[in-house]
Amino acid sequence: MPTLEIKNLHVSVENKEILKGVDLTVNAGEIHALMGPNGNGKSTLLLTIMGHPKYTVTEGSITFDGNDVLQMSVDQRSKAGLFIAMQNPQEVPGVTNSDFLKAAVNAHREQPIRLFEFIRLLDKTIDEVGMKSDMAHRFLNEGFSGGEKKRNEIIQMKLLKPQLAMLDELDSGLDVDALKIVADNVLDVYKQTNMGMIIVSHYERFYELIRPTHAHVLVNGRIVKSGDHELARKIDAEGYEWLIQEQNLVLEEEEPVRRAVSLGTCAANVRGKGE
Repeated sequence: MPTLEIKNLHVSVENKEILKGVDLTVNAGEIHALMGPNGNGKSTLLLTIMGHPKYTVTEGSITFDGNDVLQMSVDQRSKAGLFIAMQNPQEVPGVTNSDFLKAAVNAHREQPIRLFEFIRLLDKTIDEVGMKSDMAHRFLNEGFSGGEKKRNEIIQMKLLKPQLAMLDELDSGLDVDALKIVADNVLDVYKQTNMGMIIVSHYERFYELIRPTHAHVLVNGRIVKSGDHELARKIDAEGYEWLIQEQNLVLEEEEPVRRAVSLGTCAANVRGKGE
């Protein structure tokens, strides 16, 4: 299984440097929790890996399975096995959820999936994440509640079965029952594929369900501390103040607010077909 390797990554947004030398390696079967105060570069890192057009890499490298990710388009990254569950999934009026998902699945196959096979697979997956069957015929994320949007991201992940999944605050806005359903389905894909994962969350409850193998704290655009699940527990119990004092850090101002820019939602670039 491929390894994601990030070396000395520097990233800017609108001439403001956000990431200032990130080093991170994620192997197959590893679950990495990425924590840190708001506005310190967590989402920037994930979106840069996936190819968000607003983020400019000024130095460093990202490789996946030995291939230069920075030379790939968004759809090439997706086909290579990278996936991001968006913090704020894009609404696409006029494109049904089922049409979009079918296009995404076909983009990852040599031969298009047969219609009835896809319908059975989609119905099964919708049921597994606890959504109503009519979601297949609704426009992509339009009018969806926050919880429905997050579950829809999981449906996409279950259909695509990536080799590296990045979950950007997938748990935000979910009640206890929905959180358990989402975590169970994430782990279901993880066990099937032995994929690597990077998870951004502010909630220890989600990490308790997912059980990360590694944990990192990102402050001022750099990873300042790494550990295992116990680090996530300590952050939850004590916050970041102890770490800021330990590292003699001064928090910088938050990164600019991002406008929603579609990556194809499930990280399959299908321009002209409900991007």
